[in-house]
Amino acid sequence: MALVKQFQVTFDCAEPERVARFWCEVLGYVVPPPPEGFATWDDFDRSLPPEHQGSAFACIDPSGVGPRLFFQRVPEGKVVKNRLHLDVRVGTGLVGEERLATLEAECARLVALGAVRVRLLPADGNEESCIVMQDIEGNEFCLD
Repeated sequence: MALVKQFQVTFDCAEPERVARFWCEVLGYVVPPPPEGFATWDDFDRSLPPEHQGSAFACIDPSGVGPRLFFQRVPEGKVVKNRLHLDVRVGTGLVGEERLATLEAECARLVALGAVRVRLLPADGNEESCIVMQDIEGNEFCLD
């Protein structure tokens, strides 16, 4: 049996490039080079049939460690809570006020990018604090 060595996380969304570029800013990811034979992603996109133009976009971890993120256009909007979400790990190893200050600073940066702060989940004795947020299309994620 073959072992999985790589995986990607796929987002359904209305505006793939816009959401991908948001996540590039959040995670320090980059847009990969366009396919061979195309100078830009816009050139590649214009080569597609009209119904497929703007239908997908991706971003990658420049270090090659994190998963590729793929964004695909779907006709329906988000209607319920995500069954899967990303935890953006900015407070790893931090506790108490130091952790909260780090989470709040990153929250402010992401709100400036268009994210929405939903609520603070305070430390409860078992888990440290985290902040529940939404990306620019309402997908939940946590600052952890």
